Amino acid sequence: MQKQRGWVGNRANNGIVHPPTPLQELTDPRFTHHHLRLLLKRDDLIHPDLVGNKWRKLVPNLEAAAGRPILTFGGAYSNHLRAAASAGRLLGLPTIGVVRGQELADRPLNPSLAHCAANGMRLHFVDRSTYRHKADPGALAAIRRAAGAEDAYVVPEGGSNPLAVRGCRALGEELRGHADVVAVACGTGGTLAGLAAGLAPEQRALGIPVLKGGFLDAEIRTLQDRTFGGPRGSWALDHRFHFGGYARTTPELHAFAEDFEARHDVPVERLYVAKMLYGLVALAEEGAFANGTTIAAVVTGRPFP
Repeated sequence: MQKQRGWVGNRANNGIVHPPTPLQELTDPRFTHHHLRLLLKRDDLIHPDLVGNKWRKLVPNLEAAAGRPILTFGGAYSNHLRAAASAGRLLGLPTIGVVRGQELADRPLNPSLAHCAANGMRLHFVDRSTYRHKADPGALAAIRRAAGAEDAYVVPEGGSNPLAVRGCRALGEELRGHADVVAVACGTGGTLAGLAAGLAPEQRALGIPVLKGGFLDAEIRTLQDRTFGGPRGSWALDHRFHFGGYARTTPELHAFAEDFEARHDVPVERLYVAKMLYGLVALAEEGAFANGTTIAAVVTGRPFP
């Protein structure tokens, strides 16, 4: 099939794109057959190391840190930990990554954690019970003492806090007037909370959670309450496309991503973006979108080597 690339955005000569990021229109029969228009919001082009929503969420927190070390949290395959480590290297800030799973401390580092270490992040492994309670003030204080990071600025898992939500509101503002529905993959919910707040009243945001459990609705409401004092924007979640949970994939998902890449010459990150795109194709086939709907899919990351 013929590939179509229509760009609207700010593309720098060095390959780094500063917001507003480009919108790329695709011609895909799985959407055009249902009289739908598909756009990609190419946040994956923002920066080679601080990709997409990680850039939008981390930059306000790094500014608030005011030069202090950064302590943050994630699992063994956390995109957020990798981004925080890269940000620390770029800005000359010490970073400490609290990693879920004490048993990992005695194992060789996987490629994701090795990337963190290579970028200067000091890894501190904690048992899973301690990790579950990391938001409790007493547990957090104990983690900080054990990690030798009592003076550090704390960024929550996934980077989702009011500063990050405000940073992601600009994503919605950039998409005003361009789409009826804006879809994004969700981990901790901060991107969707800000995105929905930035959209125009007639637009709606659709989140595709990549974790199972159905807990994100309450998390997003809480984030909006903490950030804006109440709900903002129109948003909904579809929990069907997590493919088993975070960092889980299947041969079907890989085949879908490879096919999408071949059709459109767009790299498809597997843990977030592929699940979101798969969900949109399924929803289009189900007739979930009215004829004439323009859908913008936010590409929040790129494949990790």
